[in-house]
Amino acid sequence: MTLFVGQACAQTEADNTRISAEQFQEKVDETPGVVIDVRTQEEYNQGHLAMVDDHLDLLNGDFEASLDSLNKEKTYYLYCRTGNRSGQAVELMKENGFKNVYNIGGFQDLVNAGIESSK
Repeated sequence: MTLFVGQACAQTEADNTRISAEQFQEKVDETPGVVIDVRTQEEYNQGHLAMVDDHLDLLNGDFEASLDSLNKEKTYYLYCRTGNRSGQAVELMKENGFKNVYNIGGFQDLVNAGIESSK
């Protein structure tokens, strides 16, 4: 029973930070923030959101190394290829005292929802 409750709490917490492309479009209009692509350089070079503010690769350590230089009071929107790495990055940010962080999912889903991309 305790294990189930723990999993339910973890799921609820994750749900609070994972938002859909449509929710992102609405939320970023209401609460502008910093959009960060956490994919590799190669993935980023193949295309990224036009509104991206920063590219900080989660896999090579760039993302974690940059945490101390980011303003914890700002709102952050993170994405990757599928939403997995951006979910990990959101958790890292939360562990480091960031409160307004959102996993907006995968690049292609965002583009398919009509969010502009560029190369």
